[in-house]
Amino acid sequence: MAELPKRNIIETVKQYGNRLSRFIRGQVKSDEDAEDILQDVWFQLSKVVDLDGIESMSGWLFQVAKNRITDTYRKKKEDSLSDLMIEDEEGETRFRDILMSDAETPEDQFFKDIFWEELMRALDELPENQRTVFVQNELDDLTLQEIADQTGENLKTIISRKRYAVQHLRRRLQNLYDELDKL
Repeated sequence: MAELPKRNIIETVKQYGNRLSRFIRGQVKSDEDAEDILQDVWFQLSKVVDLDGIESMSGWLFQVAKNRITDTYRKKKEDSLSDLMIEDEEGETRFRDILMSDAETPEDQFFKDIFWEELMRALDELPENQRTVFVQNELDDLTLQEIADQTGENLKTIISRKRYAVQHLRRRLQNLYDELDKL
């Protein structure tokens, strides 16, 4: 009798694995999260004593997947803002990825609204040339070389202005990071 559940699990993985994997990948942002969720679904299935007692295997699998996806997003809400800050190859923070992303929940929208408000205040504190470089690079998505070409400034000058702007914004927004960490 112990062989039967293993055989059913293997058959179930073969039958539903690809479809379930595609479903999960379509619902989450990273392949790593999708793999974790899929493994959780299979683990939950392995804990079921009587697989024949599951009336609709497909419905059961997809419901467990949906629950795990929801759990994953809840857990992500607990992440700090600093975990959301994405750095590129040069170690520069890409604020645009946060600011231009779609809000998936009211909490996401609230976070974005606060972030935008604080960012605008911090940008107002910058010298005009630093603010312009930052906005053009991060929000208008121009490369630093394009900005240098447009302004006729040396590329190193543009890079320096961007670096000073980012340093100021990191310091200025640190309080926001700390407050959101407490939530």
